Amino acid sequence: MADSSGPRKSLQSLKPYPEFPLTAHRTRRWCKKVRGKIHYFGPIDKPEEALRQWLEQRDDLMAGRTPRVRQPGGPTLRDLVGKFLDQKRRLVESRELTVWTLADYHRVCTSLVNRFGASKFLDDFSVDDFSDYRAALAKRLGKVALGNAVQRARSVFKYAYDSRMIAVPVFFGPGFKRPTKRTLRIEKSKRGPKLFDREELLKLLAKARPQMRAMILLGLNGGLGNSDLANLRISAVNLKSGWIDYPRPKTGIERQFPLWPETVAAIELVLAKRPKPRSAEAEDLVFLTHRGNPWVSVEFKKIEGVSHGEMAKWSGNFDPKITKEFRKLLVGAHVELRKGRSFYTLRHMFETIGGDSRDQVATNFIMGHADESMAAVYRETIFRDRLKDVVDHVRAWLFGYR
Repeated sequence: MADSSGPRKSLQSLKPYPEFPLTAHRTRRWCKKVRGKIHYFGPIDKPEEALRQWLEQRDDLMAGRTPRVRQPGGPTLRDLVGKFLDQKRRLVESRELTVWTLADYHRVCTSLVNRFGASKFLDDFSVDDFSDYRAALAKRLGKVALGNAVQRARSVFKYAYDSRMIAVPVFFGPGFKRPTKRTLRIEKSKRGPKLFDREELLKLLAKARPQMRAMILLGLNGGLGNSDLANLRISAVNLKSGWIDYPRPKTGIERQFPLWPETVAAIELVLAKRPKPRSAEAEDLVFLTHRGNPWVSVEFKKIEGVSHGEMAKWSGNFDPKITKEFRKLLVGAHVELRKGRSFYTLRHMFETIGGDSRDQVATNFIMGHADESMAAVYRETIFRDRLKDVVDHVRAWLFGYR
C-alpha cells in the first residue's frame, strides 16, 4: 500500500513555527476548521498575511458570525465619544440641555467604550455588535432603562453621521431597538403598582425633617420630581399668592399649579432655616444641603482612553442626594422598602390620584407633560380653577378632607 503521509508531512513542514495556529491545506492555502467548517486565509508562501487575516476574523468566526471587512483607518469610537460629549457639554453651558441629560449620555458613552474599546473603528461596527450589546444591557437593566439606553446609544452614532464623521448612517439592524410597548405593558403588569398608600405617606410626612417634608409635599402637590426640586428657584415660588410657575427643567414645558396650605407652611419653614449658599449657582435655590450646596450634583469621571475637551476637567460621580435621603426616611419611618418605590414614585402618585379627578388635561399640564394633540394646538390656556380642582382632589385623598 502506498504511503499517503508524505505530501501531508511536507505541507505541515511549511509552518513558520510549531505553534502557528493555521493548518496547511492540499490546495496550498492556510486554513482553520471553526465550528465544523474549514476557512481559508491566504497562500502557503504568505504565512504572515494569513495569520493577520485569521486574527482579524477569529472572534467573528468563533461566534458563528460572518467576518466583517475591516477598514485600515478612519474615525474611532474614541473620536466619536469625545466629540459627542463635548458638543453636549456646550449645550449644557448654553442652557439648552440639562446636566442630568448629559449625565445619561456620559453613562452610555462609558458603557460603549467599556464594551468595544476606545480604538474600535466606527466602520467596523456590525449588526451583531449592536445585537450583542443590547443583550448585555438587558441582563442588568429593566425594560424602561433598557429602552432609554438603546435610544441614547443610537443618538451617539447618529451624531457620527450628522457631523460627517462617517459617510453613511450606521445600520443597527433589527436587534437593536427599544422594547415594544407590549413588552413594557407586560413588564408593568408583572411588577404591579409601585405606589405608596395614604397611611404610608402620612407616616413619612410625620417623620420627615423640614426639607424632606417640603419636598414630599411638593411631589404630591404638583408632581415635582428629584431634579425639579433640586433646581427649584425661590423666584418660581409665590408664597403670597400660593402658586408655583415653574417650567420643567427637563423639557422646558410650561407648568403652573396652586400650593396647598401645608405646602406653603413647609416651604416657609425651609426658607426660614435655609443655610447660606456656598456658590452663585445655589443663590436662588429653595433647597440646599446643610453645607449650602445644591441637592443634586452631577460631575463626570474621565472615560478611560478618551479625551473629550473641556469635559476632561470634570471629575466625580452623579450624586442623587434626594434619593439617598428618602431611602433613609423609608427605613426610619418603617415603611416597606420595595423595588420601584423611591422618591420619584411621588410623581406617579400625583398622576394617579390627580387623574382620578377626571380632568386629565389639567393633570397633564401640572405634570408638565408634552401634549402633541391637535386640541393642544387650539387650546390657548387652562383656567386656574381647573388646576386648583385637581390639586384639591389629591389633597382631599391624602388628608381625608372628603
